[in-house]
Amino acid sequence: MTVFASSSPNISPSSPSGRACKYTGQSLRVLPVRVLTVGKNRSAGVQLIVDEYVDKISKYCRIEDVQIRSNPKNARDVMAQIEQEDMAVMKTIKHGDWVVMLDEHGLDVGSEQVANLIGDAGNTGASNLLFCIGGPYGHGKQLRERADVSIKLSSLVLNHQIALIVLMEQLYRAWTILKGQKYHH
Repeated sequence: MTVFASSSPNISPSSPSGRACKYTGQSLRVLPVRVLTVGKNRSAGVQLIVDEYVDKISKYCRIEDVQIRSNPKNARDVMAQIEQEDMAVMKTIKHGDWVVMLDEHGLDVGSEQVANLIGDAGNTGASNLLFCIGGPYGHGKQLRERADVSIKLSSLVLNHQIALIVLMEQLYRAWTILKGQKYHH
């Protein structure tokens, strides 16, 4: 995973671009977004919130909500479970995807930095922007190597349903920042 290469957005917390969104009010190349979640079935309430944010975000870009069942082969060994989930995730990643892995050890980013990430991803030559939320034991080795950047949503560990809601809200917030709308502050 390359975090600060030229094809990766500069989302370093100490960078000047980390304080404000450099793309606010500018035209940018809009990538379709896929949000991939590894987990068990969602509760009806969570799905309702996700659907609401998908509807809101779709006014700015094409967005797809992709679910992968955790522990697809009911492995009892944690490492086998992680490996099986990793293989399932890798099958969904397309060649032109710019992959953002959500991980508790990823870069700590703010809302403006997420907006910058979306803007920067449009400059990478990628055809899609993919956000990956891992299963109960995190991400596997293949995804960790394939990811273009790793970010964390919180210093707290969040289950996949809560992480999904937080991510969807932050994606919506990022788009309102990019468009200079009043939702963010």
